[in-house]
Amino acid sequence: MVKVSINIVTFNSAQDIESCLDSIGKQTLRDFRVRILDNASSDDTLARIRRFPVETMASSWNTGFSKGHNTLVDGFESEYVLVLNPDTELRPQFLEQIVRSMDGRPDAGSASGKLVRMDETTIDSTGIVMLRSQRHLDRGAGEPDIGQFDTPEDIFGASGAAALYRRSALEDAAIDGQYFDEDFFAYREDADLAWRLRLYGWTCLYVPSAVALHRRRVTPERRGELPKLINYHSVKNRFLLRINNMSGSLYRRDFWPVLVRDAMVVGFVLIREWSSIPALTYVIRHFRRLWKKRGRIQSKVRTRDIEAWFR
Repeated sequence: MVKVSINIVTFNSAQDIESCLDSIGKQTLRDFRVRILDNASSDDTLARIRRFPVETMASSWNTGFSKGHNTLVDGFESEYVLVLNPDTELRPQFLEQIVRSMDGRPDAGSASGKLVRMDETTIDSTGIVMLRSQRHLDRGAGEPDIGQFDTPEDIFGASGAAALYRRSALEDAAIDGQYFDEDFFAYREDADLAWRLRLYGWTCLYVPSAVALHRRRVTPERRGELPKLINYHSVKNRFLLRINNMSGSLYRRDFWPVLVRDAMVVGFVLIREWSSIPALTYVIRHFRRLWKKRGRIQSKVRTRDIEAWFR
C-alpha cells in the first residue's frame, strides 16, 4: 500500500493540468500514486495528461467534484489521500512536510498547507474559517504573505484545493458510502467534510512549510462574472451545509447573525440572481430526504464542543 494517493478531478483543465503534474513529479517524498478522473472535458485535457505516468479514468458526463473524488478514493488503498485541484502547483517539499506532520498527530484527520496565489506573494488559503453567520472563508485570502501565517497550528478544516486526509478519518466520516456529500456536487463540500470530521472528533493541522500555488477563479468579488451553475450550487450548498451539521445549541446562539445572512442571500437571489431560485426550491423539495440524512450524520457525533470555531 502506498503512503499517499494523489487524486485529481479534471474538467476542461487543459490550461493547468500539465503544470500541476509537473510539480507532483518533483516531490521529494516519492511514495505516492497519482489518479485522475476526467469529468467529460471538451478540451484537450486528456491528451495533455497522456504523457504523464498516471492512472486515468474518464467519465462520459460531469459527475461533479464530490462524486468524482469519492470514486477515486473508493478505487485505491493508501494511508493518506491528497485531494488536489488541477489548477495547483506543489512546491517540491509539500508532500514530505504535510505527511510528516500528519504522521506525528494521530488525532488529525486532515491537514492544509499554505496556499498562495500564482503571483507567489498573495495568500490564497491557510485553512477554512467559519463565521457565526454560517459563512465560511479561506483564512488570509487576498492578504500579502508577510509571514503572518508561518506558525503551525490546529485549524477548523482544509481547503479542498489541496487537502490531505487520513484514510481512516475519511472512512469514519463517510455517510451512505460518501466521503464528500454528493448532494453538494461542487463548492462548499470541503467545508461540509471539515465540519463533519470535527463533529466526529478529528482535528485539522495547518502546516505552513507545505506550500502550494493555486490559481483561484471562484471568489466572492467575482460572483457576477461566474457561470450561473456555480452560483446555483453556492446558494444551495449554504443550506445543505447547515442541515447536515449544525447543532440546535449553535443555531440558538447564532440565530440573529444566521437570520440576517439568510435574509441577505435570499433577498439577493429573489431580486438580482433569479437563476439561483432553483437552489432555494431544491432545499424545499428534498427537505425530507435531507433531514433523514442529517439524522444519520448526527447519530455518529462524538463531540459538539466546536462552537469556539465559529467566530
